[in-house]
Amino acid sequence: MNEAPLTGLRVLDLATLFAGPLAATMLGDFGAEVIKVEHPAKPDPSRGHGPSKDGVGLWWKLLGRNKQTITLDLSKPGGRSTLLRLVATADVVIENFRPGTLEKWDLGWAELSAANPRLILTRVTAFGQFGPYAHRPGFGTLAEAMSGFAAITGEPDASPTLPPFGLADSIAGLATAYAVMTALCARDRTGEGQVVDMAIIEPILTVLGPQPTWYDQLGYVQQRTGNRSANNAPRNTYRTADGTWVAVSTSAQSIAERVMCLVGRPELIDEPWFATGADRARHADVLDEAVGTWIAERTRDEVLAAFEKAEAAVAPIQDVREVMTDPQYAALDTITTVDDPDLGSLRMQNVLFRLSATPGAIRWAGRPHGADTEAVLTGLGLSPAELTTLREEGAV
Repeated sequence: MNEAPLTGLRVLDLATLFAGPLAATMLGDFGAEVIKVEHPAKPDPSRGHGPSKDGVGLWWKLLGRNKQTITLDLSKPGGRSTLLRLVATADVVIENFRPGTLEKWDLGWAELSAANPRLILTRVTAFGQFGPYAHRPGFGTLAEAMSGFAAITGEPDASPTLPPFGLADSIAGLATAYAVMTALCARDRTGEGQVVDMAIIEPILTVLGPQPTWYDQLGYVQQRTGNRSANNAPRNTYRTADGTWVAVSTSAQSIAERVMCLVGRPELIDEPWFATGADRARHADVLDEAVGTWIAERTRDEVLAAFEKAEAAVAPIQDVREVMTDPQYAALDTITTVDDPDLGSLRMQNVLFRLSATPGAIRWAGRPHGADTEAVLTGLGLSPAELTTLREEGAV
């Protein structure tokens, strides 16, 4: 097997909760050497986020995979000087301190680029490095609110809905990994590093689609439509005879026609309004009644089999228990098994995509706080005496 594509790339992950660390995880999955730098007394809060087993945080096992973990207090002289020595050997630094924090410690772009002119400094914050909100504290939830996501999510007569997971952070994490690779590509041409400024409020706005353009050109403001779409119908979730649920989508005209034939309502295809997705959406009550009645008389397995035979688009509404046994996910090895010294056999999401020649891999799950401090700093050239001094200062 060939080496992973990012082998030889060194990334310093100074970030916490969740976008910055996720970007570092994505890079580590494809071979980058990721060194997670945490405060000696205040580790990344993701270690304690969500359920744990035997005192071991399970979210961290996913987010911290493929990372070496060291501790440094960057506010102390020894921590600062040690970080600069690490920076001199690194390709990428990812941080999410509030703007001005690194500068307060004399670790801003001027100092970091002086230590390593080829460095990519990646700054991930809620609102970006400048502007009226830049210095406010912020999390992904605020991005979900500000971007328009919550305003269009939920039932029309109900309150705006926030996602029950880190949606904006996750989107920003993936976008940050892309930004890092873009900056590295530019460095290959110029030989010089640069600063990446990632505001968590921006990537989620991008994935919401052309709402700003609609508003700019038409004054159109998208409203909450629940599970329905303003662009096609039928598009909804439907309850089956055995009490489970399925989702149906008809984004293509041919699929919409197949669904109507399948549910025994082919005459609807001849209605003048059936010819376009937007017109069908305006008659969603009629279409939902036709599809929902047919589905309600059959078990989920019967519905799925009939839709597959008709080449119509349907999927079961699955919780995580069913995801873990779904045959398509199994074929893709989407949920893979990792051997972990703390928990033994551990299942988690696999790397994000498959490369035919240089695939990524999960080499290990998240490691204990500071587990690799001595090894990494010794490898950097620090002597036993210097390590002792750092410990006495409280810098590690």
